[in-house]
Amino acid sequence: MPRTALLITNAAKPDAVAAAPMVRALVEGAGGKVAAELAAASTPVQPAELKGVDLAVVLGGDGTLLSQSRRFVAHGLPLLGVNLGKLGYMAEFDLDALRQHAAAVFGDAPLDVLDRPLLTIDAVRGGRAVVTGVALNDVVVTAGPPYRMISLSVRIDGHPGPRIEGDGLIVSTPIGSTAYNVSAGGPIVAPDVPAMVVTPIAAHSLSFRPVVVSLDSVVEIGIDRANRADDSGTTLVLDGQAAAQLLDGDVVRIRRNGKSAKFVRNPEGSYWATLINKMRWAAPPVQRGQ
Repeated sequence: MPRTALLITNAAKPDAVAAAPMVRALVEGAGGKVAAELAAASTPVQPAELKGVDLAVVLGGDGTLLSQSRRFVAHGLPLLGVNLGKLGYMAEFDLDALRQHAAAVFGDAPLDVLDRPLLTIDAVRGGRAVVTGVALNDVVVTAGPPYRMISLSVRIDGHPGPRIEGDGLIVSTPIGSTAYNVSAGGPIVAPDVPAMVVTPIAAHSLSFRPVVVSLDSVVEIGIDRANRADDSGTTLVLDGQAAAQLLDGDVVRIRRNGKSAKFVRNPEGSYWATLINKMRWAAPPVQRGQ
């Protein structure tokens, strides 16, 4: 049977708002149905709202897709990302690609779905979790104001690891390895590799290198010396969104989540082509006059 979709629009992006009627027409033109149109908010979705829904079409950019992956992960609903932002690295489709493949995606052909791992994060203070969250891209402990170096200690699967003096630490998933991680000098990890990457941010050491660990590992970051400010200071950031202020003695515990985010694959998409075309992987320098 043709599929039933939710249409989720980032109202802060005029292009996404303008595209919503066109996407609805594509769904219906392929014989599918739009069950409802929702704003790309963080408001929880109740199971009753998803009865009979096969997928969610997300109009926006990569940030919109990140936030909606966390919103729907408990429901196991596949997300189809339509890029109407800047880079569109995670979103598999643009409007032209969606037009081309609408019949396959919204009709009754088998749906090709990618599973991407999520991380569960607990910030523990005095033996109890003060914050629990989920991340698809990365977990970041960032120094924050007044922007002095902080001191962190790392444990992997209970084994003491290195101590870092610097601006913070990134723990990323493979899909997040092309985000903050790669900007900080970490490796690009293919999305199907079951791993996490631990990457320092401006470490005060020539020998602190990023390390790749098993996705089934438990990574703990001890806050030995944090920055303090009125409402900020050293901060835990999940997928680019501030989650909590961190204090001396806190421990951030990171492990694999029991669920995964699900994304509809573009039949003509290629991770490696995206890496080359959008991330400019190994692109040579541009010479003037050519």
